[in-house]
Amino acid sequence: MAVGKGKSAKRRKGKRLQLSELDLGQRLKNEATYEKRLAALQLRLLQIQQAYLRQKRRGIVVLEGWDTAGKGGLIRRMTVKLDPRQARVWPIGAPTPEEQGRHYLRRFWLRLPEPGTIGVFDRSWYGRVLVERVEGLAKPGEWKRAYGEINEFERMLLDDGVRLVKLFLHIDREEQIKRFRERLDVPYKRWKLTQDDIRNHLKWDDYVAAAEQMFERTSRPRAPWHLIPANHKWYARIAGMETIAEALSEGVDLDPPEVDPHVAAAIRDLEEGRPDRAAAQFGV
Repeated sequence: MAVGKGKSAKRRKGKRLQLSELDLGQRLKNEATYEKRLAALQLRLLQIQQAYLRQKRRGIVVLEGWDTAGKGGLIRRMTVKLDPRQARVWPIGAPTPEEQGRHYLRRFWLRLPEPGTIGVFDRSWYGRVLVERVEGLAKPGEWKRAYGEINEFERMLLDDGVRLVKLFLHIDREEQIKRFRERLDVPYKRWKLTQDDIRNHLKWDDYVAAAEQMFERTSRPRAPWHLIPANHKWYARIAGMETIAEALSEGVDLDPPEVDPHVAAAIRDLEEGRPDRAAAQFGV
């Protein structure tokens, strides 16, 4: 989809994804439009989840982006109607001391979805080439090597039948400052704001350079990056959910299962007060 003409930007052959080219002015017409499209997408995602369960498929949604860009809000809206038994949300923070002594991909291998399950990563293995690179937590040789390791990791997942969707939510500096102020002023949001957020903001240009090199090195035809304009929250949620639904449903049979005639007959018997006849169908 071309920048500014669709819900997201996706790398085209020969064209680099650049954050500066993303149209951050995209917004929805009004709240009624947002609510209508949100309800339809939540139902569609439920249908997709049920299809994945029936067909024992596996899906992974990777969410990256700026602090305050709306990853948590998107996750809440996309999962609220889903069956929590077949959906896993993994908030990824700094590795524990035990994890630091292992290969950085190990903790993600342990969180890969089981058959019939969709896993959502709120930040991901891309931390190695973003925050760990910018903050000096990984040596240059380590984060440079990580591009190839990540591509191979994702290739193995795709070859094994996993459907992978990668989103980056982008806002501009001014919008991030506004959202910092909101988090500071709203008591129940205040816990989200830390000194790290301010330090990261002050390194904005370094993070832009790291993100754009990440897109260049890891956006592949089978696992492209989708850039979501997120200055307007309603737009970002709908664009993100549409991108996820489209990627997860491509080539997947979403039709509900056929009615089991024996089950239907047994229910009629129970409704008509004939439990013995229903029991006989099932050898009870």
